[in-house]
Amino acid sequence: MKYTIQGETLPVVICELEAGEKIITEGGGMAWMSPNMKMETTGGGLGKMFGRALSGDTIFQNIYTSERTDGMIAIASSFPGSIKAFEITPGNAMIMQKSAFLASESGVELSMHFRKKLGSGFFGGEGFIMQKISGNGLAFAEFDGHVIEHELRAGEQIVIDTGHLAAMTESCQMDIQTVPGLKNKFLGGEGLFNTVVTGPGKVWLQTMPISNVAGALIPYIPSSNN
Repeated sequence: MKYTIQGETLPVVICELEAGEKIITEGGGMAWMSPNMKMETTGGGLGKMFGRALSGDTIFQNIYTSERTDGMIAIASSFPGSIKAFEITPGNAMIMQKSAFLASESGVELSMHFRKKLGSGFFGGEGFIMQKISGNGLAFAEFDGHVIEHELRAGEQIVIDTGHLAAMTESCQMDIQTVPGLKNKFLGGEGLFNTVVTGPGKVWLQTMPISNVAGALIPYIPSSNN
């Protein structure tokens, strides 16, 4: 499968499929396509449907197949940000924020990933459950704002403000640490907790989490009492 990612703040990935090739998208992900693309909606079983719902994805997924001849399908992002492509191989899974999955080849599997420590789930900024993308094939994910890739050596750490962790390789370890000092906690404006990721592996950091956007807009939304 060939692909191009176009657009800046509102990107789209355009995939070119050979006859018989398939691509899996989240429900409602298709923006436009050639007329020979056949769609089939699937849940993949109750357990997988439940897992996708908890990890922030749609309950049902769509499988598009290029029939008879080569085909084309475009999948657009749902929020201003970035689309990144990842080559998933056996034993090299990716851990991503909720709702990051956009589309993939048929050999890729989406499942839940539980953060190992309870504290990291409640205070890490994006909830207790994340997405795990494993298997074999190409996968596309959407992130909030611009994305910075950072590589960690074994034992090397990076401290990340709540919500800015977009993805990491499964080889990384994640934990939560409190911001030191009472004045820093309550007057510093950075919240009470930070996410700490330890290498080896890669992390992808997003510049504008959707939760930050929502917080910035709240003062400008008229209340129902006005």
